[in-house]
Amino acid sequence: MLPESAPRLIPTTFATAPIKDSKFEDMTLEDIVRAAAKSAKNVDLFHNAAQVWNHDFFWRSMRPQGGGAPSGQLQRMIARDFKDEEQLSQKLHETAVKQFGSGWAWLIFNRGKLSVVSTSNADTPLTTSATPLLAIDVWEHAYYLDHQNRRTEYVDAFLKHLINWNFAAERLNAAFAGSEMPVELRSAGRQAR
Repeated sequence: MLPESAPRLIPTTFATAPIKDSKFEDMTLEDIVRAAAKSAKNVDLFHNAAQVWNHDFFWRSMRPQGGGAPSGQLQRMIARDFKDEEQLSQKLHETAVKQFGSGWAWLIFNRGKLSVVSTSNADTPLTTSATPLLAIDVWEHAYYLDHQNRRTEYVDAFLKHLINWNFAAERLNAAFAGSEMPVELRSAGRQAR
């Protein structure tokens, strides 16, 4: 959260107008995404909230000097469900590169198993029974400045140098503990006041 003294690029009243005095006002961002996804009348709210959540999650899926190999329970589950980390990386790579248009590649935990899925636009596994563990943003804005239209090069760099296995392991451990580890973003209505 930004300190109150920080300059605001978007006035708080603009950012909170769609949820002010609504059932969404006191919800966490995760809850706004889930609730808005259930009704076609909330499609604009869903698109905006889900993109904020997806992008925040994407930033947490990276770290400086990332890459390397996972460890602990995450590593054991990767070995069980993908054979090894190299096979998982290949599956993430293939899924990210083959995503048509804008979207996301995700490592998820669902029903006791790890898998890789893709979503388009603002769609997110957050609205399913799955627990997202990692995300790769394959919207062109994520890589164009450094890699132009070379998505394959960007995904290679992400997997080798940026992927945050620690974050994925924390999310997996929280899922096993029976509590989803929320990405602590609250609705703009509560944090920006």
